[in-house]
Amino acid sequence: MLGVVPSPSPSVPDAVAARLDLFLDRMRTESADYGDDAAAFLDAASDTLSGGKRLRARFCHAGWRAVSRFRDRLATEDDALWDLCAALEIFQSAALVHDDLIDNSDTRRGRPAAHRALEASHRSAGWWGDAAAFGRAGSVLLGDLLVAWSDDLLESALDGHGEARTVRAEYARMRRDVTIGQFLDIAEESAWSVSDDREHAERALRVASLKSARYSIEQPLILGASLAGADAEQTSALRRFGHPLGLAFQLRDDVLGVFGDAAVTGKPAGDDLREGKRTVLIALTREKLDTPARRLLDEMLGDPDLTAAQVSFLQETIAGTGALERVETMIADYAREADRALSGARLDDAAVGELRDLGRAATVRSS
Repeated sequence: MLGVVPSPSPSVPDAVAARLDLFLDRMRTESADYGDDAAAFLDAASDTLSGGKRLRARFCHAGWRAVSRFRDRLATEDDALWDLCAALEIFQSAALVHDDLIDNSDTRRGRPAAHRALEASHRSAGWWGDAAAFGRAGSVLLGDLLVAWSDDLLESALDGHGEARTVRAEYARMRRDVTIGQFLDIAEESAWSVSDDREHAERALRVASLKSARYSIEQPLILGASLAGADAEQTSALRRFGHPLGLAFQLRDDVLGVFGDAAVTGKPAGDDLREGKRTVLIALTREKLDTPARRLLDEMLGDPDLTAAQVSFLQETIAGTGALERVETMIADYAREADRALSGARLDDAAVGELRDLGRAATVRSS
């Protein structure tokens, strides 16, 4: 009926939180006879799901709205959509648990990383053995449990759904891309020493695409749109929006990993420098340094014991080469490319506005 609009729906974070609470209650009930240690393990998994920006759920919801309300302004969110959004957030938690372990990061969102929290629980319980080893092993299994939970919710979303095959294929591709991207990320921390300096930025962008750009923005968008029955033209427009925006999002992460305020990001200042991340920012810096300065940068990068003064020196070096300015230009260019992809697309106008707002929030941020 002309002029009728859908009734207001719950905010995406609230709806996803409610869906996660229901799911976690069910998991605890099904595991009730596993004993206290298993219950504590489930609590650890639950802890990883609190907080965060719910970025992937927001883009999944926006992709669904862009297609479903283009066809029917009265389309309303159902359990399948919220299960899919929640599945993405659980998968994100799994990726972060494994990422923090690989990077040996102590904190996540201002709290102990999962492997550090498990290590602390071992100590507080007075258990025998190496607490740090327990934390590392436990976090591998914790991430695996979260991946399994993500699949559980995905299958719940797709039970009897007409678009199950398309959504399942995209989700499977996302899982593979993230895993390969994570490997390439750690490989680059070693392989840079034998690769051509002129290829470093390209290699870093490949990692950014696989590890972050696709699964943070592009694939959640496509998953939501596919659930709504997107056609090829709509899918293409959303991919052309999502991928460059995802690259801009990851480049912003790279900047924050070096220059971010620890009080805002929840991670120590210069954390990426201590972890030895070979990002586009570092690749562009190396291009402008002479041989002695480049050698010094390479020696310092990846030292977990970098002092605040050394972090400050590296920050000044990076900014002084113009690399920071070049990355900021890349972020702006990718954001504009994404914005242009939505012009004239066969998508709901209100949802397009929401996508543009989400795009700005993903690239113009301090955490």
